[in-house]
Amino acid sequence: MLDTLMLSRIQFATNISFHILFPTITIALGWFLAYFKVRFEQTGDAVWMRAYRFWVKIFALSFALGVVSGITMSFQFGTNWPGFMEKVGNIAGPLLGYEVLTAFFLEATFLGIMLFGINKVPVRVHTIACFIVAIGTTLSAFWILSLNSWMQTPVGFEMRDGIAYPTDWLAIIFNPSFPYRLSHKLIASGLTASFLIAGISSYRLLRGDDKKAPKLTLKVALLVAAVLAPLQAYVGDLHGLNTFEHQPQKVAAMEGVWETTQGASLLLFAIPDHEQRTNHFELAVPNLASLILTHELNGEIKGLNEFKGEHPPVKPVFFSFRVMVGLGLLMIAVAWLSVFKLYKNKTLPKWLLRVLVGMSFSGWIATLAGWYVTEIGRQPFIVSGVLTVEEAATTIAPENVGFSLVMYLLVYAFLLVAYLHTVFLMARKAVLIEEINEQEHVGKKRLSLDSKDLDNKEPAYV
Repeated sequence: MLDTLMLSRIQFATNISFHILFPTITIALGWFLAYFKVRFEQTGDAVWMRAYRFWVKIFALSFALGVVSGITMSFQFGTNWPGFMEKVGNIAGPLLGYEVLTAFFLEATFLGIMLFGINKVPVRVHTIACFIVAIGTTLSAFWILSLNSWMQTPVGFEMRDGIAYPTDWLAIIFNPSFPYRLSHKLIASGLTASFLIAGISSYRLLRGDDKKAPKLTLKVALLVAAVLAPLQAYVGDLHGLNTFEHQPQKVAAMEGVWETTQGASLLLFAIPDHEQRTNHFELAVPNLASLILTHELNGEIKGLNEFKGEHPPVKPVFFSFRVMVGLGLLMIAVAWLSVFKLYKNKTLPKWLLRVLVGMSFSGWIATLAGWYVTEIGRQPFIVSGVLTVEEAATTIAPENVGFSLVMYLLVYAFLLVAYLHTVFLMARKAVLIEEINEQEHVGKKRLSLDSKDLDNKEPAYV
């Protein structure tokens, strides 16, 4: 039977895995919506408003699920991890509070205008609200990742009687790994939203939707993905170098290096064996790991045996890292191929549209894989070098944690299925809406096209 510690770890992993899916969409999707709105104002072309109207519904749905799951996750700091707040609450508490004050309140205030005020406030006010909501989602990521990065590379504090007290808030917020983790996450969100927009737009086209809106959003999303995917590879390399400097045991697990090695090979595939402390069925490129991490063919990489008792479980980190990198390379290939086909033929072949539909939620998988590398990679610590997971865990009965875990799993499974069903249902309904007619292109006049007008096939002017 699993003990309280393992059940608490599984429960928190379940909560954060479900929660992170939705901010990963909304952080970047908010900026897409602001762009659609600005383009509508600039051109008066109703196709931009059609794009905005469709995707703002998916934004609202994703935002709601992100908020709900974020609240339940926060409860667990008290119920499952009391030692965390007792020891580092002086730092974690204010950072979480800043996120609420500067980001959540901002989003909550202007989200109402964004979702319901399009026919009730001046056009410019509504557009500004869209930008403020987008800024709010990004600020939320800023504070959460500041705290998470501090847990990975803690600085700017001192320990007194076993309690962490801040001594330099700028050092805490802008800790050594924060710039890399924040940029990596924001680009990941951009890729997640890009492939979601491209995938759902492709789905509409495959179902016979020959209107301008899905073609336009497909083009915009693919262009963004084609730029962000290689940029993510570059930022990911910088992040890896930072991790190599501050968390060498995590990098050793990522690369499957057991013994300190000069000229370490890059393992394309292997099966790590924790008991025998070796790898089986290795498929490797000689010297490449050292070249990437040290920029020298014979550079030294410390092995896991240097960190016995203080390194993460190897298999989940090793395989999660390869899933993340593999999907990143696939995103580059698909985005570039799609942009090339669009440039050459103005349309995409059906097989490529099907590939894009299949990759609609590829950003989710890549994000989760990267998150597992980050979070499992700092084990056995919850705050690197300061607080272990075991020290922070609750001592309540395992039956209590197990019961709540089962409830979470059931609810989250239902919500995830319902979310996916709703997104594709909305896409199928959008296929039935008639194409924009000539009267809807109003030049300097402003058009709102609310959802009732779309159903009635008649535009509304404001």
